[in-house]
Amino acid sequence: MNSPTSFELCALCVSLFMYMTIGCEPPIDTTLGFVSLPLNHSNFEIQRPYDIPLEQRYSFSKGVHKLWVIKTDKPHSITSNTRARSEIRIRGYDYSSGVWQFEAYGYVPCGTRGVCIMQVFGSKPPHATTAMLRVYNTSLFYYRDPMIISKLYNRWFRLNVIHDVEHNDIKVYIDGVLKHKGRGRAGTSHYFKCGVYTQDHPSFYMESRWKDIKIFKRYN
Repeated sequence: MNSPTSFELCALCVSLFMYMTIGCEPPIDTTLGFVSLPLNHSNFEIQRPYDIPLEQRYSFSKGVHKLWVIKTDKPHSITSNTRARSEIRIRGYDYSSGVWQFEAYGYVPCGTRGVCIMQVFGSKPPHATTAMLRVYNTSLFYYRDPMIISKLYNRWFRLNVIHDVEHNDIKVYIDGVLKHKGRGRAGTSHYFKCGVYTQDHPSFYMESRWKDIKIFKRYN
């Protein structure tokens, strides 16, 4: 094993100094203690406007899922009263207990706003979700508040969302750093979704991209 160079040691010292002096947290491996579950395209249900062909709101190329919608689109079913969406709904891993984790790399192009890009579906009425990550202006928010990260656009980021059902606890990590910890909204059945789902004050065109989607469960 090679010894670290003076440059590497200097970079490590700078990182440690930043963590100790300005409150930055070092990135961690959020999947330690979790088991990665089998996942393939059969687990990806694409929800899109009911009157539009799949290829006009979703594509998959070179490992990247691209989902887009315009705010005047219809909902995903003729009987739905919800707003326009193009989302991946994870099938096969609905859960009502335990500790579960969603991991993926996300990308939001400049101009997309007023939209949910990831959600943990299921909650205690009158709500429908126990967690939502929304884009407003240039930033990512947990619902409307708090802000998760600023300067979101035009870069890949690793997103990890951990849901502890029994403790009604949600944690959101960006690139391995904890950005939000809070209470969920209870409920008896949950599943993960990502893509674009129109919220308030949306842009005309909304898009997000996803790759390396994984689902984990903790066994203990």
